[in-house]
Amino acid sequence: MLKNNFIYFDNAATTKPDDDIFSLYEKVEKEIFANPNSVHHLGLFSDKYLNNAREMILSSFKVTRSHKIIFTSSSTEANNIAIKGYALKYQNRGKHLITSNIEHPSVLECFKQLEELFGFEVTYLKANGEGAIELDELKKAMRDDTILVSIMAMNNEIGSINNIDEIANIVHKNKKAVLHVDTTQSIGKLELNYQNIDMFVASSHKLASLKGSGALIYRKNLDFMPLISGGGQEYGIRSGTQAVALDVCLAKSIQKQNQNIAKKIEYITTLNTYLRNKLSSNDEFIINSSPSCSPYILNFSLKSKKAAVVVEALSRKNIYVSSVSACHSKHENYSYVVYNLKNDLNIARNTIRISFSMDNNKEEIDVFIDELNKIIGEIK
Repeated sequence: MLKNNFIYFDNAATTKPDDDIFSLYEKVEKEIFANPNSVHHLGLFSDKYLNNAREMILSSFKVTRSHKIIFTSSSTEANNIAIKGYALKYQNRGKHLITSNIEHPSVLECFKQLEELFGFEVTYLKANGEGAIELDELKKAMRDDTILVSIMAMNNEIGSINNIDEIANIVHKNKKAVLHVDTTQSIGKLELNYQNIDMFVASSHKLASLKGSGALIYRKNLDFMPLISGGGQEYGIRSGTQAVALDVCLAKSIQKQNQNIAKKIEYITTLNTYLRNKLSSNDEFIINSSPSCSPYILNFSLKSKKAAVVVEALSRKNIYVSSVSACHSKHENYSYVVYNLKNDLNIARNTIRISFSMDNNKEEIDVFIDELNKIIGEIK
């Protein structure tokens, strides 16, 4: 049964906030509004709420004893602090870095900047046909002067999954190297052992919460060169007055999303399989997400039609999907992720990404497929 007068299949771009998150935000913003850095009673009360949020997040990831957390405005900012802040802080130990060629732009652009402006050497591992890195290639790339490896847990465009435990084992054989994982898309969708990860990130609006809050969770013995200087908030790493209400909502949303992961995967898999079977019956579609990818994302390409035209036509029917990642869709007309996997510009230019949430159902898929087939039939 359709729940709304629209169909929303763009949850990898952003999610609809839960009602209880709105209520929590309103309560905290009204009652706990003081600056948490003020030394008066209200300020100390606000600071207590902020620290409780930290503890809730660390507990949700089972890293209370081993890790710390700093709040940011987004996972993009958190990735920047982790990669640039760490590399610049410890560059005396080595200037070799490793990442993959299908990371999120907030990761790739960091490495590009470190390479071009600060003299670091970066090895870009090529993802295999399923969108994951080859462990043997990572082993070969590791060097004595490697200080940082950054590999995403789950790709935001095709949903491919990396074996983070095995990657961590390889990285940690080098005493100088640490592992950063972009977990923006995977929180609440993958079971991960966060104890094995030196640095990882969260973004509130990907977790049925509000935009404007993120976090960097990192091992306690690590340090960073601050990218934002000022009053020394967030352990001197990220200055600026904290958004207490947003950060409290982030903590609550992480706690909620990390519950019943296996049960949620089971339901989302039924939707993914249902849609995959529908798409497979039409020769117009090429499915880019392999069966080993996360069920939360299903990426496919159109063989002979323009995806941008189809996405716009679907939008006019109140069906919302994306053609390429929202983080670069206004600047590029193709998916570099799909291009790096398929080496075919036409396929990469005409991708459509479906990203599910627990609010979606099979009836929405039926409506989507019917309208998609009508639109394709009408386009000349």
